[in-house]
Amino acid sequence: MLNSILIAVFPRLLPRATDLSTPERHHNRNLAQLRVIGEHINRRLKIFRILKEQYRNRRRRFALRCNLIAGLLNYELALFS
Repeated sequence: MLNSILIAVFPRLLPRATDLSTPERHHNRNLAQLRVIGEHINRRLKIFRILKEQYRNRRRRFALRCNLIAGLLNYELALFS
């Protein structure tokens, strides 16, 4: 099961002089939908300046601050869902 997931993570490329088959189109569409979700999450995280720019403080505290920001966003998602 895990091997099939790891193998099929790239979109299917269009072969020369032919069209993609219907299952290949569905595969590409599903990957695009997952990519959009990831990009929306990145956008919400990059609103915070600490994640947008280069971090210049102690590295040990960076993970703590990332977890705090993620917790804030998860709380906001749960609040409005």
